[in-house]
Amino acid sequence: MAEKQPAGVVLVGLNGFGRQHLINIERLVGLGKMRLLAGVDFNDPGPEVRGAHTPVFASLDDVSAAGITPDIVIVSTPISTHHDLGLRALEFGADLYLEKPPTATLEQYESLLAAATAAGARVQVGFQSIGSHALDEISEVLSPADGSEGPIGTLRSVGASGTWVRTRGYYDRAPWAGRRVLDGVQVVDGVATNPLAHAVQTALHIAGARASDDVVDLATELHHAHRIEADDTTSIRLTTAGGVDVTCALTVCATEQHDPWITVYGTEGHAVLYYTRDELVVTPNPDAPAGGSGSRSTFGRTNLLENLIDVRAGAADTLLSPLESTGAFMRVLEAIRTAADPAQIRPEHVTFAGEGEDERPIVPHIENLIDRAVKGSSTFSSLGAPWAAAPAVSGTLAVTPAGSAAPVPVADLRTGEDISAANGPRPFLDRVRTLSGVVVTDQQPLDHTWHLGVSVALQDVEGCNFWGGRTYTRDAGRYVWRADHGRIRTLSESVINDAEAEGTCGQRLRARLEWTGYDGAALLTEDRQVSARPMADAGANGWELDFSFSLAPAGNRPVALGSPGSNGRPGGGYGGFFWRLPAVADARIYTAEAEGEEAVHGTVSDWVAVSADFASNDGHPLAGTDAQPETGSGRGPATLVFVSADPDPWFVRCAGYPGIGASLAWDEPAVTRPGSPVRRRVRTLVLDGIVPRERVEALVSSLVSA
Repeated sequence: MAEKQPAGVVLVGLNGFGRQHLINIERLVGLGKMRLLAGVDFNDPGPEVRGAHTPVFASLDDVSAAGITPDIVIVSTPISTHHDLGLRALEFGADLYLEKPPTATLEQYESLLAAATAAGARVQVGFQSIGSHALDEISEVLSPADGSEGPIGTLRSVGASGTWVRTRGYYDRAPWAGRRVLDGVQVVDGVATNPLAHAVQTALHIAGARASDDVVDLATELHHAHRIEADDTTSIRLTTAGGVDVTCALTVCATEQHDPWITVYGTEGHAVLYYTRDELVVTPNPDAPAGGSGSRSTFGRTNLLENLIDVRAGAADTLLSPLESTGAFMRVLEAIRTAADPAQIRPEHVTFAGEGEDERPIVPHIENLIDRAVKGSSTFSSLGAPWAAAPAVSGTLAVTPAGSAAPVPVADLRTGEDISAANGPRPFLDRVRTLSGVVVTDQQPLDHTWHLGVSVALQDVEGCNFWGGRTYTRDAGRYVWRADHGRIRTLSESVINDAEAEGTCGQRLRARLEWTGYDGAALLTEDRQVSARPMADAGANGWELDFSFSLAPAGNRPVALGSPGSNGRPGGGYGGFFWRLPAVADARIYTAEAEGEEAVHGTVSDWVAVSADFASNDGHPLAGTDAQPETGSGRGPATLVFVSADPDPWFVRCAGYPGIGASLAWDEPAVTRPGSPVRRRVRTLVLDGIVPRERVEALVSSLVSA
């Protein structure tokens, strides 16, 4: 009986990435696993590249006419050609190795999948990262379905981060580079569908999304800083049928290039996969009962062409990256393909490096935006990127100081509709700023992505978390991730102008809100009034934010309003009014009786002041870069004075992160009853410059006596 010959392979596409295939083919030929029967390309790279004994043809039809019958056809050509070449390869009765992405449209994908199924052919898609053995280890560190606890717990979400660099020459190298459509043919050569497509597919794979219907909710934001047609800076947010959030934040306009990575968030820690080097870093939660130390390991990788050959020969059981497992990726590609054209990032939001063919745009702070988007399951617009679409807002608040010819906007009214469910979606004040434009709030910061400007939130309302993030429970004696997050939504809202003395003017927001639990049941009704008004003291360079709210049961029974402090965490009584500050330097925090973070935290005082040099990135697109303007950067010295007659201790943070709150439930729950709502009021003076203590005391005295 004649010995069975190794698989005969035809490679379509000998240039570009095809040359990487030729290197791999030489290895596999040396192992006796395959034979290279022919190459197909309009431009023969020569015998020194493709081998002296490899015939080259202009088409697969020419291969067929020459009587060559391959066992496997490799298609390594532009995306727009994959569908037709794949169908032609199947006509040989051959198995198919198809470079990523599989096709240029979802319709083409479904057509090719149906043809492969009908032919009984194996189709492997060249997402090489799916061959990484680190993926098996990720399955091991996550909790299995049997209920036992893995080192990082149950899968919560997955994020793909990509900070790459591409030059003008990269996009000038081929007519299809950076195009969405070329001569009427779909190309879809964007950052998420070509250079960083592996990041998207790997994240989907880890999240368990294989088929197209494994994606149930999907939104994209497409931008470009290069002068191209396709996207080069993109965020993608989706939810799988299994309820796992997947966020991809990708760019080729980074300050410098780094290996892309996938972050796997569990309920008891996280893992980071650097898929280009098969390195996995596992970080368990040190506070979890299992505890354990972290690890950093490098794994091997199964070559996908070799895997296809081994499956054909019976040496392996299954394909690692079969065509049917890329349907979820094709849903993402289709959403990108059919979306509106990417928005151009304007020149004033970009800096440049290099010259000529090496010139490349750099989007300031893109690395920070990508980190925040992935960790918070957010988008560039929601994070307030100045070049992105406007976030979900309902308006602004403005004041007209004495001597001003026009109102000065001082706060944006965010609806919270674009906030991830795990971050406690709620209305909040964003980009609160002084009259000169110094921004004194932050939202969705990397350290606590659920901190949202100026807002009202509580971590325990009848077992529902409206604060966001982990929940502190008395039973566990620690913070734990739970599917207990509620949502605060606006039922009605109006903004009216308030005439003040001497021609000045402010604005007042009135809103009715509903606090809805994780099960959809309404728990609380909130009446909120927020007034922005000029300072009564004409010598003060500032304005007043008067924030009052009342919380009443939505039903006919009392409702307990709790905090980590009321659930047993010492000094952790945050909840109620909270103001997240941006990065600050040289901060001074004081009350009439005490000074310093530790001394003020947990004390009851009529007022607390914070003066500092505020370093927000939200005031100007080039803030914090070498190109930051001398004026109008949104950064600078400011003083905030929080005044309240309520008996709530002040919650103060500065060293770990900067924020000030009035603690409604410091160490025991507050209770709101039908007909007897819980009411609170905090008035804040927002002042330019470092205001001396004696001046602060005089302003407070004037405010409370007015």
